[in-house]
Amino acid sequence: MFPESSAYFSVPHPFDAYISLWPAELPLPDEAQLQAMKSKGMQLMGEVKALEGDCLIHLRQMGDDGRAIVEYLKLQSRKIDLVLQHLLEQEARDGEHCIGLQFGGSGVRLQSQITLPRGSLVKLLLFVREEILSVLCMAKVTDSREDPDSPGSYLLDMEYSVITEAEVEQLVKASLVIQQKQLKLRKVSR
Repeated sequence: MFPESSAYFSVPHPFDAYISLWPAELPLPDEAQLQAMKSKGMQLMGEVKALEGDCLIHLRQMGDDGRAIVEYLKLQSRKIDLVLQHLLEQEARDGEHCIGLQFGGSGVRLQSQITLPRGSLVKLLLFVREEILSVLCMAKVTDSREDPDSPGSYLLDMEYSVITEAEVEQLVKASLVIQQKQLKLRKVSR
């Protein structure tokens, strides 16, 4: 799917994505400008995820004594994440809705009703519901072709151009969790 130089693998999994063509005359935003482009809900979700990650790392160092606390805090965190996800889903979305087919820490594959030329830059909004993950980044179209399985649709491969390191980590973690679930399902179905 992506060039061999990609640092991360990707996992097939459905998700929602919204793309907006970035004007060629505008420079790409830096990470701080990208952060400012996020909705309040996305900013809040990012802060909660960062705080949660820091806290759980410290608690895991407690060993067996902290295990029950860690599990309880994971449950509380999951409840907060679900509420935030619901709020994010209520926000208005700009851009063309696409069906996400595959994602990872380096890029995505989308099914779209529109085609974009290779090299096009887009503002990309990703929502991976099962992992309560939302990401806003800039991406470059690396491949665009007709979808042989869906006439009138196109497959767009994109690699991230501007994305925060924290969001790359979240995408990598989510892809690993989803891959693990897929492997368990395959094992059970055999």
